[in-house]
Amino acid sequence: MEAQATATVKEALAALYHHPDDAIRTAADRWLQEFQHTLDAWQVADSLLHDESSNLETLIFCSQTLRSKVQRDFEELPSEAFRSLQDSLYVLLKKFNKGPQKVRTQICIAIAALAVHVPVEDWGAGGIVNWLSDEMKTHPEFIPGFLELLIVLPQETSSYKIAARPERRRQFEIDLCSSANVAIDLLTACMAIDQLKEQVLEGFSSWLRFCHGISASELASHPLVHLALSSLNSGQFLEAAVNVTSELIHATVSHGAGTMAEQVPLIQILVPHIMGLKEQLKDPSKDEEDVKAIARLYADMGESYVDLIATGSDDSIQIVNALLEVTSLLEFAISSMTFNFWHCLKRNLIRRDSDVSYGLDVTVEIEKNRRLQIFRPKFETLVSLVSFRVEYPEDYHTFSEEDRKDFRHVRYAVSDVLLDATEVLGGDSTLKLLSTKLAQAYGSCNNEQNSKWQPVEATLFCIQAIARSVSIEEREILPQIMSLLPCLPQHEQLLQTVCLTIGAFSKWIDAAPAELSILPPLVDILNKGMSTSEDTAAAASMAFKYICEDCRTKFSGSLDGLFQIYHIAISGVGGYKVSSEDSLHLVEALSVIITTLPPESASRALELICQPVINPLQEFIQQGDQVLQRVPARHLTVHIDRLSSIFSNVKQPEVVAEAVYRYWPTLKSIFDQRAWDTRTMESICRSCKFAVRTCGRFMGMTIGAMLEEIQTLYQQHKQSCFLYLSSEVIKIFGSDPSCAGYLTSLIQILFSHTVQLLRTIQDFTARPDIADDCYLLASRCIRYCPDLFIPTETFQRLVDCAMAGITIHHREACKSILSFLSDVIDLPNSSGGGQYREVINTIILQRGTTLTRIMIAALTGALPSGRLEEVSYVLLSLSRAFGEDMLNWARESINLIPPQALTDAERLRFFNIISDATSGSSLHNITDRFGEISDICRRNKTVQDLVQSALRPQDLTVTVVRQQM
Repeated sequence: MEAQATATVKEALAALYHHPDDAIRTAADRWLQEFQHTLDAWQVADSLLHDESSNLETLIFCSQTLRSKVQRDFEELPSEAFRSLQDSLYVLLKKFNKGPQKVRTQICIAIAALAVHVPVEDWGAGGIVNWLSDEMKTHPEFIPGFLELLIVLPQETSSYKIAARPERRRQFEIDLCSSANVAIDLLTACMAIDQLKEQVLEGFSSWLRFCHGISASELASHPLVHLALSSLNSGQFLEAAVNVTSELIHATVSHGAGTMAEQVPLIQILVPHIMGLKEQLKDPSKDEEDVKAIARLYADMGESYVDLIATGSDDSIQIVNALLEVTSLLEFAISSMTFNFWHCLKRNLIRRDSDVSYGLDVTVEIEKNRRLQIFRPKFETLVSLVSFRVEYPEDYHTFSEEDRKDFRHVRYAVSDVLLDATEVLGGDSTLKLLSTKLAQAYGSCNNEQNSKWQPVEATLFCIQAIARSVSIEEREILPQIMSLLPCLPQHEQLLQTVCLTIGAFSKWIDAAPAELSILPPLVDILNKGMSTSEDTAAAASMAFKYICEDCRTKFSGSLDGLFQIYHIAISGVGGYKVSSEDSLHLVEALSVIITTLPPESASRALELICQPVINPLQEFIQQGDQVLQRVPARHLTVHIDRLSSIFSNVKQPEVVAEAVYRYWPTLKSIFDQRAWDTRTMESICRSCKFAVRTCGRFMGMTIGAMLEEIQTLYQQHKQSCFLYLSSEVIKIFGSDPSCAGYLTSLIQILFSHTVQLLRTIQDFTARPDIADDCYLLASRCIRYCPDLFIPTETFQRLVDCAMAGITIHHREACKSILSFLSDVIDLPNSSGGGQYREVINTIILQRGTTLTRIMIAALTGALPSGRLEEVSYVLLSLSRAFGEDMLNWARESINLIPPQALTDAERLRFFNIISDATSGSSLHNITDRFGEISDICRRNKTVQDLVQSALRPQDLTVTVVRQQM
């Protein structure tokens, strides 16, 4: 059997790497992946690794297979197999001592994983590190392989690929900490071998976080530290030396490192060595990767010692100057490493809890101002250093979409840095700095010999990025900038940024003195932007929205002009290049202005804004039912989405309610003829939702017809958006007694048809949108009209339906179901919910055993670990509401989990968590403790399958015991 499997593996590898047919290579890859999960993989991989005839491809595959088997499937082996596995891996480590490197690394990781799995005594006195020490002394010829294992050991403690129990992982980390001195001594002994120095440094950086017992003063004089610092000037070992130095920096500020005063001896030798690298930053002979490594070191130093730097001492200013040099480097990937430092420094300088550091309240402001004054010039320099980076390259038009995405990322990052600078300098001061650059750029732009628009655009981009930090009272710079905007060249990218700048300063424009007459020429610019290109039109539309929102009172005499712009953009004629998506900004812009009008004027204005939207829909309707049914959805939704924006943004409930009533026949025709079309129904339901939200009780004339439409169409077409719209109706009208008849019928019909659709977990998986919106609606009913919902048989059926769907993996649907269940369980203890206690207790008590078992299955693997908090809350609610009953249900379910998955001690711990939840532990505490049990039950696929096979959450059926009269 083994020989046959071995031969098949060789054939599959040969096919994978050498067969010309893609389909055969894909099939071979799939077979090999499946093979790695089999029990045979242990023996075959081990055998082929020991086989001298195995080629490199076979060795790499088998070493990876053996490594993954040790990591995740170690429990497949009988306990007595440990020793033979250890011996085999040891032989392999010696065999591949000199390579191939990839194979040796996999063997080292496998040995490290084995060490995580088994107790320290299995390696003899002192554990694996002492065992390794003895082997290195006994067999010095194998030191390279042993040294790599020493490097890998601390790295694997944080690897969750290793399917070890949490307490075993914690114990392994404790064992490594206790062996750290032995490891450091081994590394120190290997320093003398030149060809091993890089490995020694790698090992030292791996072990530093375990060296809790070595003081800063000891480290400061340690030979390994001196090796690392001296190697910073060595091109050969620079990367490894930087890694060590970074770890040393982090060690001085890590939790448990002691006071900063205790770390001073180490800091005093680290900082000068790092500062000594400054000249290398601009050395043209240095490799870019080396410069990047040095820059990373400076960034680490700055971020770690930001509290010391913020004191403003002479030494700290030298560090800041060095970080400015890093920021000034042309390569953005390098210079941007400092950006987080500037953010941290800014937070330190302006933080409100400064009195903790500075002393009494009287001295707080004085000290804070002193520090700000010291660092102002540095942040002014920072503004100059980053502002040029947003300049469009000359060859931007040749950029791929990926390159353009990278350029946008640079702009976002620079924007964040500028905002940090404004918090130190003040928005007005930063604006003044940038305005000087703008004047220089504009002067050059008008120079016939150098008419570049890019510097002007870059500076304007920076100015609009800090717009919200500039005071609306600013009167020195912004009037000049606003008067300059109409004079700038009409280049596409520049015009786009000009439009964005107008939008960004909309609040300032509103506050500007009337005599400046700023607004008309700016609106002309936006008009130009809407007719230049799609990108400029998008920016202009957005800016137009902001201008209308913030300057709405200034447009009272200009409505005709605004409606003309709106009609041209919406109609698609007249030269505007506004996309249907961006046109929504214009719809929103006019809508907010209508909100400011008196009701009579608002009603007429609303009709004007709705006409270009309603008329095309009515034209489709007038062409007959067959035409309306065949028209592409996008031809309808583009108009319906605009209607949604109008209903959402015109905040005049009575006026909007009249419009909804007036246009309801049009909407009803679309409902009736397109109910099969998900896209159109989602759009029209969204429009109705905003109408309900804006109009509230003023929609009384229309709401009955709307609810009747929803009920009828949902029975026929089962569109989830009908449930979504119903949730909004319940929220607004749920507590209105006059609507009780409508709503009772709505609830009964919608839920009774939904539970017919969702009978099994497969049904839930096939219709996650229905499940999501159904249980959002159900939770709304509990909140707003429980008296219409809780006493009904439909409510009980919906609880049963929820239990069938708990294990759906769709995130939103799952969360809605779990929220519904917790709402049900919590209702009796809520304000006004006591009257439902008997009904809910009866329902949950009849289903408690099954519900608890499903929830425990969800916790232990039936649901992704990302649902842990929601699942924990339902279990917590059950525990608090049903006490002793819940403990019995939980005990019964936990006892089903086999001992191969949970030990008796772990089973008891699981039960105790639920017991503590019953007695009042917090959700945070319970979730953390459940998380550990969850990890144990998910530690590998075999265990997870074993747990789920025992609990069988998807096979459970619920038998409802009717309450006896």
